[in-house]
Amino acid sequence: MKAPSFISMVAREWRALLSDAWLLSLVSWMPLLLFFLMWAIFSQGIARDLPVGVVDLDKSRISRALIRHYDASPSLEIAYDYLNVPLGATALRTEKIYGLVVIPEGLEKEMILGRPPQVNAFINTQFLLIGKIANSALLQAQGTFTTGVEIAKNMATGTPVFDMALSTAVPIGSQVIPLFNINSNYAQFLVSALLPAVWQILMVAVTVLSLAAEKRRRGFAEWLGAFPARALFAKFLPLILIFWLHGMLFLWGMYIFLGWPMHGNWTLLLTAQLVTVCASIGAGSLFYFLTQDAARGLSLAAAYAAPGLAFMGVTFPVTDMTLPAKMWRNLLPISHYIDIQFGQVNYGAPLHTAIPQLQSLGLFVIPLLFVFYKARKLGTLQNGEGVHQ
Repeated sequence: MKAPSFISMVAREWRALLSDAWLLSLVSWMPLLLFFLMWAIFSQGIARDLPVGVVDLDKSRISRALIRHYDASPSLEIAYDYLNVPLGATALRTEKIYGLVVIPEGLEKEMILGRPPQVNAFINTQFLLIGKIANSALLQAQGTFTTGVEIAKNMATGTPVFDMALSTAVPIGSQVIPLFNINSNYAQFLVSALLPAVWQILMVAVTVLSLAAEKRRRGFAEWLGAFPARALFAKFLPLILIFWLHGMLFLWGMYIFLGWPMHGNWTLLLTAQLVTVCASIGAGSLFYFLTQDAARGLSLAAAYAAPGLAFMGVTFPVTDMTLPAKMWRNLLPISHYIDIQFGQVNYGAPLHTAIPQLQSLGLFVIPLLFVFYKARKLGTLQNGEGVHQ
């Protein structure tokens, strides 16, 4: 039997993709819409006026000044003043507020006597990013207030020079210099991880649906025929090009259109994207050929790819993950890709630092080998059954 040309097979795959309205939407306007929605949700960038409650048990001039310092922080808003701690705790548990500050009775007296008072702050850290921002803002406001009180006390007790009073109040100064994301833009922090996570879900799911559609249209015997490897390559090539284009688009949107800082090598980043696309398509095709059913394959794909953001190590550090979590993370192509992306975008890391991640992505050729073996077996088996019938 004369083998059909590879170009004609690829052209047939393009025509099949364009004729399927559902698949066409999944690879054209729907990813763009999802990418835009992810950015629009977090487009504000910097958290402002997070609602915080306060329980002022002292009711003094000092306590009111401290509350004003908290409220002056751009990240915080003293939205509620509770009469007692149980009321504030209830509001914190019901997510009405993100933090609760309890100012103890006798605060002013303790400060006049020169004793360090204790102000308690409770933060809802179930919201990881919001909890971190609220905690940092409270610490900064508290530190500024304490420094001001110490300076005033030093100037009133025999140190009339401001610089001397300041050096006495703060003998060791600190300066925080962010290495990246200077403005603490949480859109830059979250969206740069959310888009690759959504991208991986689309790649795995579309691969399953594309293979299922091929079986539904022509069946394995006609589609794979006597040249299963060529048929699979022809099937995968349009998907690889389309998904690679998706990756280029969200990189362009973040680091060129929005102007977020990019310190690394574009060639390395795009190469990592291409390898990630091939790895994700390999995973999706593995799920389909294991089940040979669209619903089951899609269920496996969803269970596999949907938790990608949680296992990336962006919102939760990899060092604190349990062994099963680390094993699951290593099975996700996007986890290895995001290490390369963050290394290039944020640090401008040299090439050799990306080699381990590229090698890990290269191991996803193993599922592809199984897929080609399975396709050859299915094509041969069903062709033989067809001839016998």
